[in-house]
Amino acid sequence: MDIRNKVVIITGASAGIGFATARLFAKNGAKVAIVARSKDKLNELASGLQDSLVVQTDMANAVSVKNMVKKVYGHYGRIDVLINNAGQGFDELVEYIDIKEFQYIIDLNLIGPLTAMQEVIPVMRKQGGGVIVNISSGLSKMHMPGMSGYASIKSALNTISLTAREELADEKISVSIVYPYITATNFEKNTIIGKNHNSIQDAGKQDEGYNSLPPPDSPGTVAQKILEVVISERAEQFVHDWLDGRK
Repeated sequence: MDIRNKVVIITGASAGIGFATARLFAKNGAKVAIVARSKDKLNELASGLQDSLVVQTDMANAVSVKNMVKKVYGHYGRIDVLINNAGQGFDELVEYIDIKEFQYIIDLNLIGPLTAMQEVIPVMRKQGGGVIVNISSGLSKMHMPGMSGYASIKSALNTISLTAREELADEKISVSIVYPYITATNFEKNTIIGKNHNSIQDAGKQDEGYNSLPPPDSPGTVAQKILEVVISERAEQFVHDWLDGRK
């Protein structure tokens, strides 16, 4: 897809990967609808982006997600691309996963993106096509101690995405996945940490390759891969070669 003058929804746009993606897409001629909970941060970002739209949204709340899509469509009259980037980490050993915390992460990392997809698909169908990109995680292809809750949700997102790709192919709606590696953002700082964090760290050191991890990628590196996927409409994209080798 040529993104010039295309309407692109980017969730989790107030920082990190989403922030870098919004700037990159706008630089390449897209009209970006930037979505997050922090309206102040979105307004600051929007001040430097021509023809952008700020939509304060709680991606863990289905009603808020539905209202966001309606607002974007009402403003621009079309939606060409959805980038489901918003999410939060969750670290805990399987034995001790707090179900209430886990349910919140499911709502944010899986139900929110799924709801957004369900809302934009009819719009894209009516237009004759579109692109959906779901930001997964390399952890969904690994079995890292303490990461099962987060990884399992991202694995579910992978399956939904690739199945939707098959279901919607004849309607020219492309669904893709991007798998980031460790990225230099505040993601880890904002991760929900279980009570057994020290045990997670000790267990994690048993994972093959733990002590030889490459340095983190920049948000801009991930944003560039997202742009490439939207343009190429390929099914899956690993951001880092090291991660690709472990799939």
